[in-house]
Amino acid sequence: MTMPYPGEPFAEAVGEAVQASTMAVRLVLAVADAVRRAAQRRTGGERQLPPVDQALPEAAGDVKARLVPDVAWALMSGPDWPAMAQQLVALRQAGVDLDHFLPQVGDIAVAVRDAVAADSARVAAGRTQEWARVLRATVPAGPVREAVLSSPIWPEIAATMQELHDHGIDVRRVLAAAYAEGLGVDRAVGRTLNAPQRSGAAPSRDAVLSYGPLTVGLDLPKDLDLGNRRRALAQLGVSQAENGRFVRWVHEAMPGRERAAGLLVGSRQWPLLAARMARMQDDGRSVPDHLVRLMRDRGWEAGPVSQLTARLIHATVAALHRPTHDDLASGPVVTSAARASSAAAGPPPSRTRGTALTGPGTAPHGAPVPRPGTGRSR
Repeated sequence: MTMPYPGEPFAEAVGEAVQASTMAVRLVLAVADAVRRAAQRRTGGERQLPPVDQALPEAAGDVKARLVPDVAWALMSGPDWPAMAQQLVALRQAGVDLDHFLPQVGDIAVAVRDAVAADSARVAAGRTQEWARVLRATVPAGPVREAVLSSPIWPEIAATMQELHDHGIDVRRVLAAAYAEGLGVDRAVGRTLNAPQRSGAAPSRDAVLSYGPLTVGLDLPKDLDLGNRRRALAQLGVSQAENGRFVRWVHEAMPGRERAAGLLVGSRQWPLLAARMARMQDDGRSVPDHLVRLMRDRGWEAGPVSQLTARLIHATVAALHRPTHDDLASGPVVTSAARASSAAAGPPPSRTRGTALTGPGTAPHGAPVPRPGTGRSR
């Protein structure tokens, strides 16, 4: 492992892991020293520990050569290092092969360090995802939310939210105030750069073409840019950690269909699908339970290869919209309306044709995209 580690929360977590590993080393050395003393007493008398000034340089050379750098550094910088150095040298004088003993101790230390770090990472990731949900529910789609979620220090921002929460602060109120200030900053910078105000700009082509079953209930930004995946995910309120989890779920739901899963998650419309999954997750619905339908209803496999990606998108939209109960989900998937208004199939039909969308949970094309009934927005 290399020090230092990027980001204060990560450095703190890794520091805790290293400290835990040094505690494990202390325990092993204490046990070894106790065994040495008892064995010497049985064979004629316990020997005294070597002088500190003799033990320190000798033990330091052994530890630096045989333990990983971060654990070695933590051991030698601790207040009890002189006593530990005496124990190590006493073990060598008693006949213990430190060339064998110390690497074994190092393996124990590394195992403890990695286990604690992994546990801390899981806790931190869970908290970061939870604060992403709070951000989506509090801050509307736009430049402020996009900037926060796409920031390289987003995990640290989430850690700060957690710390405020732990101190009894209403983080939602702070976010609402930060949103207002952030809008002011965005507009000021825009005026300085002579850029048009986002609020007055016309919807982007991606935003116009995306209206339909795929985006019902989603908080769709007017300047949606599906050509820039990282930005599109941030615009739609999906963090990189969440996106990685959704990609994994798709691959797990499609065993033996790695190419098809790759086409789906690599499609231009994937950020919209990821936003739909994040919305479902916020509502307490199990996304994997819906994705399994991709292997139950494999109508997307039939047809020209050139249109496979579009069929996969339609099938995923249907799987995410429809209930998971077998009785309710046993009917055929209606995809004609979805194809008619999907961005993957070209521009939507003219309003004068009166086309109605019949898929579950959809609305007529051209009608305002309904807001979520729970008060959450994405």
